[in-house]
Amino acid sequence: MKSVLLIGVGKFGSLVAKELYRMGHQTMAVDVDERKVTDIMRYVTDAQIGDSTDPAFLRSLGIAGFDLCIVAIGEDFQSSLETTSLLKEMGAKMVVARADRDIQEKFLLRNGADEVVNPEMQVAKWTVIRYTSEHILDFIQLDESHAIFEVSIPSRWIGKSISQIDIRKKYGINIMAVKDRGKMELSVLPSMILNKDMKLLILGEQKAMQKCFRT
Repeated sequence: MKSVLLIGVGKFGSLVAKELYRMGHQTMAVDVDERKVTDIMRYVTDAQIGDSTDPAFLRSLGIAGFDLCIVAIGEDFQSSLETTSLLKEMGAKMVVARADRDIQEKFLLRNGADEVVNPEMQVAKWTVIRYTSEHILDFIQLDESHAIFEVSIPSRWIGKSISQIDIRKKYGINIMAVKDRGKMELSVLPSMILNKDMKLLILGEQKAMQKCFRT
């Protein structure tokens, strides 16, 4: 369990708060809008109404005591930038900030953010990858070019073994696990025979993945 300071509880911030609540983390929520703070109260440990660009207010929260600070301000980038910078100046251990554009990400990283998330861009990438492929069911982006993918078994692979499809040699793709009827198998043997009910968790470059699972 971690202690989290969540600044900004609009649409994105409130979803983050609810997910933190579901996972059992202790969260303090902050927003200038009293209504938003009131709406999120049931999902957080504590909540404050205040301006996160005010150094005195921010300092009163005890920034160094939080394991993670999330700046989820969406509509006012100047406030997001100032808040991110102040958090780092006050000794925040980890600052994750939201961006809506690439240029915002660059400014946030230069001004104290340890990590930046772009929810709309990430969802857009997921949508394109998920729905332009017949076999890719889900994925987790690791960097600009690599991801972990969950894929269904192409018909041409059914009845063949892992060694026979040999996607590691052909595409540089590593099979990390096999899920068969809801059961996860982490010990993937070359002799394992693939069937239509299986799902694979594989690690590789996105371009290689698309080439391997082209429709």
